Amino acid sequence: MTDDEGNGQAVVRLTAVRKEYGDSVALDGVSLEIRAGEAVAVMGPSGSGKSTLLSMVAGLDRPTSGSVMVHGDDLGRLDEKGLALYRRRRIGMIFQFFNLLDDLSALDNVALAAQLTGTSASAARKRAEELFEELGIADRRNIYPAQLSGGERQRVAVARALMNRPAVLLADEPTGALDTRAGEQVMDLLLDLNQIGQTLLLVTHDQQLATRCASRVIEFVDGQIAGERSLERTS
Repeated sequence: MTDDEGNGQAVVRLTAVRKEYGDSVALDGVSLEIRAGEAVAVMGPSGSGKSTLLSMVAGLDRPTSGSVMVHGDDLGRLDEKGLALYRRRRIGMIFQFFNLLDDLSALDNVALAAQLTGTSASAARKRAEELFEELGIADRRNIYPAQLSGGERQRVAVARALMNRPAVLLADEPTGALDTRAGEQVMDLLLDLNQIGQTLLLVTHDQQLATRCASRVIEFVDGQIAGERSLERTS
C-alpha cells in the first residue's frame, strides 16, 4: 500500500481540462479528483467525453489546456518516453475487447506487462502465477486466448492490468463484450479489488456495473460534468 492509499489523498486530479479536436470540444473545463481507494464510474451518452477523460488519465492523449496529475506525475510535463513508462508503471488498463496477444499463452500475456518494465522473466512469471491463483484461473494459464471464454479472457486482462501494482486501474466498458453471467463475474472481481484498496476508474454505459462496483458516479454531458452522486453499493 502506498502512502497515498494509506491517507486517502487524491490519486487522480484533473484541473480545468479542455480537449479540442479541430472545431470539436471533447472536454470543456473538467475538474475532478479521485481519492485513493475510491471506485468511480463515469457515465453519459456516446460522445459526452467519457472516453476522452479515460485517455487523458491513461496518458494516451494530452489536454489542449489544463492539467492532469496522477499519483504525483504531471502528465503534461512528460515526454513520450516518460508517458510510456507512466502507463507501464502507474496504471493498469482493462479494455472492452480484452486486447490480448493471440500468439502468447494467457500467462505469457500477463507476464509480458512486467517484463516491459525491466522485470526478469522468472519474476514476471511468478507474479503472473500468483495473480492467476488469486483470480481463479490458474488452470487456464497455459491456454491461448482463442481457447478461453469471454469471462476468462477478461480475467486474464485484469491480471495483466494488475501486474505492476498500478496506482489506479482504468476500465473501459469492462463488461460490454460479455454475456450476463461473465459480466457478473467481472463485476464481482472489480468489487473485490476495490474492497482491498485498489483505486478504480470505470467508464461504462452499464447502470448495473456502476451500482454494483462504484461508490461514486459522475455523469458527463457535452464534455462537462453534469452531475455527481454517491452510491451505497449492492453486494
